[in-house]
Amino acid sequence: MLSKYDKESSFRQDTGKWYWVIAFIAISLTTFHLFRALPAFGGPLVSILQGAVHLGTALGLIFLLYPIRRGGIKKKGVPWYDVILAFLAMGSSYYIIFRYDWITGGARIMGFTTFDIIVATIAIVLLLEATRRAVGVPIVVVGILGILYGLYGTNIPYFGHGGFDWEGLSRRLFYSTDAIFGTPIQISSTYIYLFLFFGVMLTKTGVGQYFNDLAFGATGRFTGGTAKAAVAASAMQGTLTGSSVANTVSSGSFTIPMMKRAKFRPEFSAAAEASASTGGQIMPPIMGAAAFIMADYVSTHTYGDIIIIGIIPALLYFTGVFMGTHFEAKRFGITGLPKSELPSSKGLLKRADLLLPLIIIVSMLVSGFTPTYAALAGIGTAFLVSMSRRDTRMGFRDLLDAFEQGARVALPVIAACATAGIIVGIVVFTGLGGRIAGGLLGMAGDNLFLLMFFTMIACILLGMGLPTTANYVVTASMAAPALIAYGVPEISAHFFVFYFGIVADITPPVCLAAYAGAGIAKANPMRAGVTAFKLAIAAFIIPYIFVYNPALLFVDAQLGTVVYLVITAVLGMAAVSGVMMNYFVYSFRWYERLLLFVAGIMLIYPENLTIEGSGFVLFIIIGAVQWFRKRRESKETAKS
Repeated sequence: MLSKYDKESSFRQDTGKWYWVIAFIAISLTTFHLFRALPAFGGPLVSILQGAVHLGTALGLIFLLYPIRRGGIKKKGVPWYDVILAFLAMGSSYYIIFRYDWITGGARIMGFTTFDIIVATIAIVLLLEATRRAVGVPIVVVGILGILYGLYGTNIPYFGHGGFDWEGLSRRLFYSTDAIFGTPIQISSTYIYLFLFFGVMLTKTGVGQYFNDLAFGATGRFTGGTAKAAVAASAMQGTLTGSSVANTVSSGSFTIPMMKRAKFRPEFSAAAEASASTGGQIMPPIMGAAAFIMADYVSTHTYGDIIIIGIIPALLYFTGVFMGTHFEAKRFGITGLPKSELPSSKGLLKRADLLLPLIIIVSMLVSGFTPTYAALAGIGTAFLVSMSRRDTRMGFRDLLDAFEQGARVALPVIAACATAGIIVGIVVFTGLGGRIAGGLLGMAGDNLFLLMFFTMIACILLGMGLPTTANYVVTASMAAPALIAYGVPEISAHFFVFYFGIVADITPPVCLAAYAGAGIAKANPMRAGVTAFKLAIAAFIIPYIFVYNPALLFVDAQLGTVVYLVITAVLGMAAVSGVMMNYFVYSFRWYERLLLFVAGIMLIYPENLTIEGSGFVLFIIIGAVQWFRKRRESKETAKS
């Protein structure tokens, strides 16, 4: 199922005699990152050297693991041409290490040689091909279009600027720290890799299953308990995986059948899992690994600030999804699970130490420690926790397997970050970001709502088919500048584009997470996508709220203001969610549905107490009318 819907999981199942080579390279890559994270071993290398080892080794593994076509995953062994491509990809990146003094010295004065340009060309082509294999076509298409713009952009009216020759463009892309080895790959080679390995260590300790049990123990007994538990479990797991589709499949293989057995519709079961798994990407502290890049892009906030700022929007999102599942369950009379089918509180408490690695890592991040130290502490704690139980205790072979899995999990992220670096480089070299911002501002005129709407559409289109980190890098480079140029606070602009890039995974027609869930639920994919869109309607509302009211992101905020905004946002989402799921206190009459939608929009209207107050009154009136009608019809039914 993963290999069908998730490009990142379409790797060879049987590599034959090359297994040991792949294992050795993968274990070596993880070992390199762990040792270079320790100050005792000198810390990270110079950024371009660290990136060259990081990217070159990953590209070699990708060609050894990912076939040229999806059907090749079932064939045994590794074809000779992929072996050649693997060592070519490694060699072209390692070339920077061997020629570092020349690249940073003589080449700047005397000019790059023809051979330097040939190596750069090979490296760029192989990077794009490796990204196509491990990540997918969309980001490669954007990268190629960026390169073409850099070469021939002068011919494009208004947006034209490019006009580099290939020698000039290729050396800027490959031999500088502004493109392929720019911010995304630098952060990937220091922070992201360690946190992905941390996620692998958590899996080895059984934390994923504990998340499921914890979610079912907390919510399973309530109305629609199976769906609510699926939402809670996916929220906890999704922040670590960095992939909406992978989380949908891994969690959904367990939660979707349970929801169907509880009598939820197949398309709703798929949608609930997809919307929750997608929302995991916006859940602190990891936020699909995009939080690290955001902390570097947003000059006014640290990583610790980012995860604190992200808590309220994420909780609002999942509150909206919870409301949708509740209204769906009420509409069809679906109750919770019996106590006998739920994990016991005593059993959950006995395994509470499994949360210790997460507690350690979050505490250190909030306390101001660097992500590197926090990740190392989390990894070490996860290892110690694993030793406390016989079924999770890690021997030497288990540890080697974790090292190998750490590299495998990171491969798509590394390729995506490097290709996203090409896009960022083109935007910087050519000034394309400013031109896109100018175009969006020109279309919107002086209307902030129109600017946000056009930016939202651009982010959803740019985000379709991209993994979380690359998604954010692209949208932050190409869409966020328009909002910032208008005067929107930098942190609000970046959260806005981040949210809308992420929800592309559940926005029809290209709703990959919903399609994956539909495959498990045996549901119509498009219906599942539309239902996921309805469930996740909060994600389409919240970004507008924190642009109009930056206090929701703690920008110049007072506690009373934040509490008020949260309350009105929750009530507004409850109204809109009820409309979307076609149930509130009771079944709708058509005019009630229309009025409740209006009430929901009024409740989240920015900085207008009259409109918000009127929305609240309308909200209460409709709820009361439905409650009295429900009570009256229940009495009539009882009499008959």
